[in-house]
Amino acid sequence: MSLPATPPVTADLQVDYQTDPSQYRHWKLSFDGCTARLAMDVAEDGGIKTGYKLKLNSYDLGVDIELHDALNRVRFEHPEVRTVVVTSGKDRIFCSGANIFMLGLSTHAWKVNFCKFTNETRNGIEDSSRHSGLKFLAAVNGACAGGGYEMALACDRILLVDDRSSSVSLPEVPLLGVLPGTGGLTRVTDKRSVRHDHADIFCTSVEGVRGQRAKDWRLVDEIAKPAAFEAAIKAEVDKLDAQSDRPANARGVALTPIDRSLTADGVEYGNVSIRIDRAKRLAHLTVRAPKTAQPSDLAGILEAGASWWPLQMGRELDDAILHLRTNELDIGTWLLRTEGDQAAVLACDAALEAHAANWFVRETRGLLRRCLARLDVSSRTLFALIEEGSCFVGTLAEIAFAADRSYMQLLPENGPVIQLNALNFGAYPMVNHKARLARRFYEETSPMESAKRAIGQQLDSAEALSLGLITANPDDIDWNDEIRTACEERAALSPDALTGLEANLRFGPGETMETRVFGRLSAWQNWIFIRPNAVGDKGALKVYGKGEKAVFDRNRV
Repeated sequence: MSLPATPPVTADLQVDYQTDPSQYRHWKLSFDGCTARLAMDVAEDGGIKTGYKLKLNSYDLGVDIELHDALNRVRFEHPEVRTVVVTSGKDRIFCSGANIFMLGLSTHAWKVNFCKFTNETRNGIEDSSRHSGLKFLAAVNGACAGGGYEMALACDRILLVDDRSSSVSLPEVPLLGVLPGTGGLTRVTDKRSVRHDHADIFCTSVEGVRGQRAKDWRLVDEIAKPAAFEAAIKAEVDKLDAQSDRPANARGVALTPIDRSLTADGVEYGNVSIRIDRAKRLAHLTVRAPKTAQPSDLAGILEAGASWWPLQMGRELDDAILHLRTNELDIGTWLLRTEGDQAAVLACDAALEAHAANWFVRETRGLLRRCLARLDVSSRTLFALIEEGSCFVGTLAEIAFAADRSYMQLLPENGPVIQLNALNFGAYPMVNHKARLARRFYEETSPMESAKRAIGQQLDSAEALSLGLITANPDDIDWNDEIRTACEERAALSPDALTGLEANLRFGPGETMETRVFGRLSAWQNWIFIRPNAVGDKGALKVYGKGEKAVFDRNRV
């Protein structure tokens, strides 16, 4: 019996990354003192698109959008929380991973963007543990497979119920003909140091590993019988609480909705704007300095809350990046600009430095760090245009340093300037854990010391070029032609080749778990996800659930 044809899941629907707990369909977020419990309880009929059911706590992009929002709610609205327990609200199933039918119906671009956002959210869990003292326990209270196990792997500790049936598994290879290569394999080796022969058995078995063997193989940290599971959760939480320095009595800051206006060819936020030139496949992305006086004292900063410029701008820029990545697939080049009062940005940076020990300021810096890292891993050409009236100073200078190229106008007078401060030297590390300037200069001593000596100086285009901070400084006569030529040349190149080129060049030598995750996403997943063994008419993803056996091309290439 053949199944009815179902239209493919495409990216033509505008995806909105904004939500709040009142709109959640898939997660239940609760609080008990310094512990938050985030229970996954996916609504089967709640897919972000039609054509599939989210059975067995499987997830799609909509589920991950809620998770991303919930994590930010904990970070900002509940500073008293020290440990987040990630568990399931369903009986005997923790999470079965990304929905297979969604993957089988999705376009290639949708799959890769979905995987990228999923990994950024999980990396954010590890980022908060590393930098903000927010700890995570995966309380695996049922079967845990594929992306569900990858979510558990992102947590600091994994506790597995020992009920003779619950297991952890990465069954993508035997079931689907694809890889758990965007987080699963990487964390099994880089994070948990699972011996490679054990990992080989684990990743090629459908049933996974349970009980004592899962602990012995380092796939989980602890196991507990069902009757003792809640007590074991409490013991694990107590251990994690002791590692956290988040405040017990601070008042949280509400994350109010982001105010924006969408048009056919752009988005307008309070501090960010997007303008699309469809004919030239360009996005003009502009970030603006504060328009009003910003508080410098801690009391004023806390009172400003979500309207404090660094946080408001960061949330808007993050939303803008996600909007462009998901909803504007054909717009291959982003022209990055800034504008406004440089002194106002530097004053906000001074406050970010002066009050860095405060939980709210620390979380704001964390959001900016993760937002800039999202820019780094976006598979788009990034050109920074530093023009008259630009505001590439301090934190906003990081946008220029993230770009593949930066062009700065050379004018006879009133030309643009760049100004560095301490935040440019480690406050916002990339996913390779290096500052963008350190990446730029391969951590070589001489150019780094020259850049540090320039802190606080207003550098014109000649000085910025001399220090290696920009790519080129065309004069006002050549400016328009040079930018036009660069954009036209880029538009003529293969988008696939550019994705690989940019991903390889942006991070320099040395690997981290995060760069390996995104490198595999750009290479392994892009290749495997379009091979007929996965997505051909008889590919494993296409025939899953139809009672048919996959037919593979047996050539090893």
